[in-house]
Amino acid sequence: MNNSPFLNSQFLSFVRKEFYHIFRDRRTMLILLGMPVVQIILFGFAISTEVKHIRVAVLAPTHDEVTRRIVERIGAGECFTLTGYLDSPEAVDRAFREGTADFVIAFSPHFADRLYTPEGSQIQWIPDATDTNTAMTAVMYATSIVRNWLDEQAAAPAAYGITPSLHMLYNPQMKSSYNFVPGVMGLILLLICAMMTSISIVREKETGTMEVLLVSPVKPLYVILAKMTPYLVLSLVNFASVLVLSVTLLDMPVEGSLFWVTALSVIYILAALSLGLLISTVTRTQMAAMLVSAVVLMLPVIMLSGMIFPVESMPDVLQWLSCIIPARWYIHALKKLMIEGLPVAYVARELGILSAMAVCLILISLKNFKNRLE
Repeated sequence: MNNSPFLNSQFLSFVRKEFYHIFRDRRTMLILLGMPVVQIILFGFAISTEVKHIRVAVLAPTHDEVTRRIVERIGAGECFTLTGYLDSPEAVDRAFREGTADFVIAFSPHFADRLYTPEGSQIQWIPDATDTNTAMTAVMYATSIVRNWLDEQAAAPAAYGITPSLHMLYNPQMKSSYNFVPGVMGLILLLICAMMTSISIVREKETGTMEVLLVSPVKPLYVILAKMTPYLVLSLVNFASVLVLSVTLLDMPVEGSLFWVTALSVIYILAALSLGLLISTVTRTQMAAMLVSAVVLMLPVIMLSGMIFPVESMPDVLQWLSCIIPARWYIHALKKLMIEGLPVAYVARELGILSAMAVCLILISLKNFKNRLE
């Protein structure tokens, strides 16, 4: 007789029972399958470092052909919106005070005539620096547009100086989704898996059925695995839906192996489920489990995983603290596989750390369950 837990009829009956409990609860199904879709769309479009529709005013003492072409080039994209020309330097301050401009481009007098002379022409960027990030991004965009325009001209614009060249690796269009989508995937999978697993087990404890299950002839390990299996399956469905939305809706690339992206995500999901299992051992009510999963996990994932802020820029203490956040290793590895297209050997460390976290969390959780029974 085969005693394998996956062929054991009692184990399979526990799994079927858990699936039944999940499917009959519409709120649970909505959270499991609806929330990830909403979050990836919301975060993908709402969280963006791309700068668009900055209102631009132009101060050009001489309205020559060259200044007109440069202004047209700047206003052609989505980044800048041309609001008009200013007639004097005094009008610059007035435009900012009245809120008609966020960015002013000031051309030097006789700009076209002096463009290729030794003294050269000048362009002054005048941004509203109350938002420093937007101001610096606008300056970089405008500088790049003018440099590209000059490079396209027949005459050599670098005759009296050095024009630097810029080449953006992996993300030439500087799409913010390349940075945020892996982070959002890590956040969604961790929260959903940990929250649903912890609530499910705590619900059994509240009703008194968990103790009955754990003292049944079925080993406690099989009971716990049976509780986790449905959430593993549904989490894989979530991963697939989020990945499809990221690629089709947010134009995320999958440059590396899809197999290893999936394998990495499966290991991460197991670690998240194990974390939910651990939370269920230290909480007594569903509300407490939900608060611990949502509040205690969300802030560290957002702040310490590298989702928004680079880990390397943090103080040493926070860098060490971030090492225990599973999302940090998942996001880092996911960027390497999806965006950079690196072989799996380059994410071996992350795979090993996530695997070790999953095993350790499961062992600690099982020990806690046994202690509670004793």
